[in-house]
Amino acid sequence: MARIKRSVNALKKRRKVLKSAKGYYGTRSRHYRVAKQTVMRAFSHAFVGRKLKKRQYRRMWIVRINAAARMNGISYSVLMSGLKKAGIEVNRKVLAELALNDPAAFTELVKKAKAV
Repeated sequence: MARIKRSVNALKKRRKVLKSAKGYYGTRSRHYRVAKQTVMRAFSHAFVGRKLKKRQYRRMWIVRINAAARMNGISYSVLMSGLKKAGIEVNRKVLAELALNDPAAFTELVKKAKAV
């Protein structure tokens, strides 16, 4: 059986890791062994970060809606409950956008939520 030389594939693998480590400080961007560990850690943090981003945005939307709702004399939970009972299906992202950019429309929603 013929002997397989790995030089080309091994170089490709190393180049790929070092390219991902570009911009890291010192040895982390130059030496394969250290760069590999750093890149693996960075990728795992990036994976977790993509999941956390969704939670953080939702929290931000809730904070904005709550602040705008309290300015209209109602709490967040009562507002959301009232909107649900009124049959108004608006997600938190849109509500937060309305609260920020169109307070008049948000006030109308609050009135409908209070009426129920």
